[in-house]
Amino acid sequence: MQTVRFGRTGLKVSRFCLGTMSMGDPAWKGWVLDTEKSVPILKSALDLGINFFDMADWYSQGANEQVVGRTLLKLKPRDSLVLATKVFYPMSDDPNDQGLSRKHLLSSIDRSLQRIGTDYVDIYMVHAFDPHTPMRETMEALHDIVKAGKARYIGASTMYAWQFAEMNAIARQNNWTEFVNMQCQYSLLYREEEREMMPYCRHRDIAVSTFSPLARGYLTALKKSARTEHDPFLSQFFGDQIDVEIAERVLEVANDRDVHPAQIAMAWVAQNGNSNVPIIGADSPQQLQLAVAAGDIVLSADECGYLEQPYRPRDMINDYNPVRRPRALDNCH
Repeated sequence: MQTVRFGRTGLKVSRFCLGTMSMGDPAWKGWVLDTEKSVPILKSALDLGINFFDMADWYSQGANEQVVGRTLLKLKPRDSLVLATKVFYPMSDDPNDQGLSRKHLLSSIDRSLQRIGTDYVDIYMVHAFDPHTPMRETMEALHDIVKAGKARYIGASTMYAWQFAEMNAIARQNNWTEFVNMQCQYSLLYREEEREMMPYCRHRDIAVSTFSPLARGYLTALKKSARTEHDPFLSQFFGDQIDVEIAERVLEVANDRDVHPAQIAMAWVAQNGNSNVPIIGADSPQQLQLAVAAGDIVLSADECGYLEQPYRPRDMINDYNPVRRPRALDNCH
């Protein structure tokens, strides 16, 4: 598999990253795979040349890091892997066991490293913005984590562009470690990050890794799957008139090319230049292989235009904007 330079760093990562939210403990979410079903997918990822794996402490309340990290470390030397994990969401009822305070960050990195079975992660990411902690406190604590050798780089996910830019500015002013990665949602159904976040990242040469290229499974043309049956956010985020129109166009282009709709949705993300590293989610080795193969599909300018044409501005999807308003093809203001 092709490797790419990760933003302005010297780090080289595989063209695709394997997202592992679906691995850990089914008791956490109904669509999550247990260890037995996760291992073949992780082995397949390594066989395909993927070296970049994304985890989070919140996924399966820690079980994700245990299943993914310890499995990978049995199969590959630590230095051949690029491991990322995230911190922010509550890990217990303790009010200090959440957010981006210095207390929580310093405790959480140690617990994550213990669960994964390593003494460092390559990228330590804040999972969201914390409005209740001063940005300076967060950035200094992350800098200390890097200087302690517990993380090689830091990144962030799912916030407004101004929040991300301000946090990096604080780090720069104090000669602390800056974010080198933004992880955000991006698909044919959700393109709001094209307005501010992605241009900012290009300006600062920050790597952009994008998740949910299939819009939580909406663009797979499957009526039912474990994800669609158990994911409460699917109907909240997607399904209005415009989404239906775009999904139908994805299916049409896929039929014309005799490939799976998911491959068309993935190919669009992989080739459009806004995503340095698309994050793949898979429920089986076969799904993973299809996703990686989509990287070889080159959509024409006409095909891209046809897929993109119905899109209209929509609400941002993050923790700070919970209201979703349906859109209509004939009601754009």
